[in-house]
Amino acid sequence: MHTKKDIPRLLNYMNKGLVEAGCDEAGRGCLAGPVFAAAVILPKHFKLDLLDDSKKMSEKKRYLARPVIEANAVAWSVAMVDNREIDDINILNASIEAMHIAIRQLTVKPQVLLIDGNRFKPYQDLPHQCIVRGDATFASIAAASVLAKTYRDDYMRKIHEKYHQYAWDKNKGYPTKQHREAILRYGFSPHHRRSFRLLDE
Repeated sequence: MHTKKDIPRLLNYMNKGLVEAGCDEAGRGCLAGPVFAAAVILPKHFKLDLLDDSKKMSEKKRYLARPVIEANAVAWSVAMVDNREIDDINILNASIEAMHIAIRQLTVKPQVLLIDGNRFKPYQDLPHQCIVRGDATFASIAAASVLAKTYRDDYMRKIHEKYHQYAWDKNKGYPTKQHREAILRYGFSPHHRRSFRLLDE
């Protein structure tokens, strides 16, 4: 008899015999800053109990998980597409472009891509599988979600130093009430996405 505790939260692979890269992004819903994406190839036996969908993990746990993922991954990569390109090509295309860059930067070529969500454009000749809530299903996608989220948070903290009035160290560019009030008071920064609804009606 299996107890709930015996059942792993995350699956280690979809295709045991293939090299799989999990891909996820962070920052799609933000008003400012880039969108980040990560691609991660994990060993089939990888185990990290605290790993989960990054949105379910505390900030402390995400930063504890990141060096373990980086040290144990077969290959990993993080990429970003800035707010100007987001405005030019839209956030969906920018998110996919960031994933493509991350995949291209991998030092080991995957045989299949596991993509979080339901939208993707084929990358070269690699087969891909879109998985809704993939970051809560497969370890490689969860690992990608952790890397994308933590590297993006690092970036937002860095640009917060120059634009502290928007409190990006806390809201990371997401549309909080305080963030929108700061835009109303101080105007747009060079990092804001002009194609987004930056102010409440």
